[in-house]
Amino acid sequence: MNDNLQPIPLEQPLPHRKTLRQWLLPLSQRSTLRALVLLLIDTALFTALITGTVVVESVWGKLLCGLAAGFVIGRMFIIGHDACHQSLTPHRGLNKWLGRFAFLTSLTPYSLWDTGHNVVHHGYTNLKGVDFVWTPLTAQEFADLSAGQRFLQYLYRSGWAPGLYYMIEIWWKREFFPNKEHMPTRRPIFFKDSLLVTVFGAVWVGVMAYAAVATGQSVALTLLWGVLVPFFFWNSMIGFVVYVHHTHVRVSWHNDKRAWTQAQPFVSTTVHLTFPMRIGALVHHIMEHTAHHVDMSIPLYRLKKAQSKLEEMLPGRIIVQPFSWRWYFSTAKACKLYDFSRECWTDFQGHMTSPVRGNLTPHA
Repeated sequence: MNDNLQPIPLEQPLPHRKTLRQWLLPLSQRSTLRALVLLLIDTALFTALITGTVVVESVWGKLLCGLAAGFVIGRMFIIGHDACHQSLTPHRGLNKWLGRFAFLTSLTPYSLWDTGHNVVHHGYTNLKGVDFVWTPLTAQEFADLSAGQRFLQYLYRSGWAPGLYYMIEIWWKREFFPNKEHMPTRRPIFFKDSLLVTVFGAVWVGVMAYAAVATGQSVALTLLWGVLVPFFFWNSMIGFVVYVHHTHVRVSWHNDKRAWTQAQPFVSTTVHLTFPMRIGALVHHIMEHTAHHVDMSIPLYRLKKAQSKLEEMLPGRIIVQPFSWRWYFSTAKACKLYDFSRECWTDFQGHMTSPVRGNLTPHA
């Protein structure tokens, strides 16, 4: 990495994305051994915690094991996410198989995630009409919804239901045997990958049911602690993560492709959320999200250094937000709908809740 580079002042134009990637090039080297070790550790953790939902006698102990298993599903998913970006190991074929394996516990079909995430989300981040992840509605679109649909939007944007949003709007509609409305392209691999996670889910449920009968426990409760709790925790975790990555009063959305291109969205549409006590390492550094959007080839175990380099070279351009629950719920309160004419966030009544783009100040 060239240490003689000088930071780019805020008043100067943002360098081309190729230049930014050149800064990070030394950090894109991948290690097969390191990737395998990470995946083996998380697989062992998941197996142990799911076993704990059966063998631990205390109800609270079973619940804690189930919640922790859901967290590890999230860790495994992040590893699969890297594999899907071809940034986990240097071997393309191996990445595809490791990605499919890592995605099993989250019941995520690899090829469908690849299309929706790599092609759509990364290709058109925060471009309304293309990117579908936490896309804000306009006031008119919200008014045109049925009462039931508006109620769902109230829930989704409340801050309390990121898991419900992800499970319904992303996993169910767009990943698990999606219909033609949500996935017009029909490829055999989509069906095969959906079938693969379905078989895994059936085996998971079957093993838990057998374990319940073998140990004289309630099948329903065993499935609750060992399947439903981990799965819903995982959905809440990923729903929260993608929300805070791209929702902030300083983050803009666009409905015009030309304006979106000029905004160079690989920097302006992502948030670097920071946590105390090295908590970011527990989620495989997925919160160093600006670096990931600038260069998807950087493996998770080098993202922290890549993010630091970007923030050093681009002072004042990257949104760095210290996490607090107060900030999170204030963001959820402010970011309900988006006004594309004024280029600002609004509440459900259409009242402006963020500065207009071009007059953005840091939000505490």
